[in-house]
Amino acid sequence: MVRSYDAVIVGSGPNGLAAAVTLAEHGKTVHVVEAADEIGGGCRTAELTLPGFHHDVCSTVLPFGTVSPFFTAFNNTAGAGVELVFSDAPLAHPLDDGEAVLLERSVDATAANLGVDGRRYRRILGPIAGHASQLTEQILGPLRAPRHPVVMGAFGVPALMPATAFARVAYRGERARALFAGMAGHSMMSLNRPASASIGLVLNMVAHSAGWPVARGGTATLAAALAARLAELGGTVETGRRVSSLADLPSSRVHVFDVVPRDLERICADALPARYRSRLRRYRHGPGVFKLDWALDGPVPWRDPRCGRAATVHVGGSFGDIVASESAVAAGRHPDRPLVILAQASLFDATRAPSGQHTLWGYCHVPNGSRRDMTATIEAQIERFAPGFRDRIIGRHAMDSAALEAHNANIVGGDINGGMFSLGRLFARPALRISPYTTPNPRIFICSAATPPGGGVHGMCGWWAGQAALRSLAHR
Repeated sequence: MVRSYDAVIVGSGPNGLAAAVTLAEHGKTVHVVEAADEIGGGCRTAELTLPGFHHDVCSTVLPFGTVSPFFTAFNNTAGAGVELVFSDAPLAHPLDDGEAVLLERSVDATAANLGVDGRRYRRILGPIAGHASQLTEQILGPLRAPRHPVVMGAFGVPALMPATAFARVAYRGERARALFAGMAGHSMMSLNRPASASIGLVLNMVAHSAGWPVARGGTATLAAALAARLAELGGTVETGRRVSSLADLPSSRVHVFDVVPRDLERICADALPARYRSRLRRYRHGPGVFKLDWALDGPVPWRDPRCGRAATVHVGGSFGDIVASESAVAAGRHPDRPLVILAQASLFDATRAPSGQHTLWGYCHVPNGSRRDMTATIEAQIERFAPGFRDRIIGRHAMDSAALEAHNANIVGGDINGGMFSLGRLFARPALRISPYTTPNPRIFICSAATPPGGGVHGMCGWWAGQAALRSLAHR
């Protein structure tokens, strides 16, 4: 039995497992330590409501599942074991007039539904979607000189705008503006803040270039596949082992932490200098989420049946409604009409529910650490666009910010993005360093969503941290 390793990874979320696989593929001995009794972090699936109904506890829709360089390479590995399922349209956005806006895989097909903004939409999204591979390569990583400066510059200028300003400059009609506001809402910041347009543009680009898939059988299959690949390479995983200090870990040449900054500071203590520890303590987390899972006796009865073509539905209403909702959360208030992000994966993956029945996954944004029960508010929003929805519910499971953090310690106060998203935090996560995955201690690295490119199931925080650890091992 190996008692000393090249690398010990703390945390088995997608980033921790990505770091472990990256190191193991370069011939390093790797051991993963996980506090929970099962691996996966934000990639876990469970029967939360009723037997036979399989719900993703955290992440379910995987926009970066086919564009992340790490997952692209991993999915090409023989026997990777992850089947991604794509809905006909990536996204539906119902409006109060009864007609939904659909974000189609095709730029032209989407533009055809936007009326007065069709031509503008083609002019903006056509070039962005056409250069998606170059842009994705640049965006999913730390701040560095662009390999395609002209392409990046054309994207970067609008991306740094507030989402409200971009929507008003780019589009004239409500349909295009509401569609964009829903995507920009994933930033979990006021849409009047600089750079809030960036998330909307990135998600828009990925929807057209690659789609927004779900994993057949649940997101836990992704974590299982990564663990299987690690085992194939000789790596090991230990669950049910909570780490309080470096003394709790096996001997290793480097340690890579898939943890939030406060836990890195707590665990490593005097192994890190006081100035860096102070920066970790000052790291800010963003708003939280209140999450619901439902077991349904049939599909959601959308007023516009075309919403059934999309695995993801943004239930937020008009452009003004969404701006008001996200502004309220940013100001520490609970919105009366929140932006609700829904995933109806069972429409496209029959393994998630018994025949003829369905699962539904959804959340809204709330102030960090909120304990307010948003069940009635969320269900009222869905009922607004799908009359009779409540009559379909046969099971329900709710998680407030505390429950989410108890399930996954990295979701501090319900913050699923790994930290406050802002212009200053785009790349300086968790502290301003040439390589943000390193620390002043050459043996200690961080690979959580508190590093670039931030939240989302893409594995790139782990891949970049793994590369930094490999360089350290080579030098030492």
